[in-house]
Amino acid sequence: MSDTPPDHLSINPRSPHFDREALERGVGIRFKGVERRDVEEYSISEGWIRVGLGKKMDRHGQPLTIKLTGPVEAWFQTGTEADATESTEEPQG
Repeated sequence: MSDTPPDHLSINPRSPHFDREALERGVGIRFKGVERRDVEEYSISEGWIRVGLGKKMDRHGQPLTIKLTGPVEAWFQTGTEADATESTEEPQG
């Protein structure tokens, strides 16, 4: 997996943009210069995020979301597994 998060990612397993491997690494989102932790879905190229509307649910039991537009930045919060094994190995010598 690369060091760049996907352009479009969703935390909903029903979505075609769901990516378990990326979510397990943890993806940080900055929207309009503010770090957000309540993002349900995002698209960097289209410039939007979806956030939940509290505890409100639709008729199918899915959380209601609102789409906010603006500049979106994403990054991985942890490295790859290869990076983790390299950093935990003790130097020989």
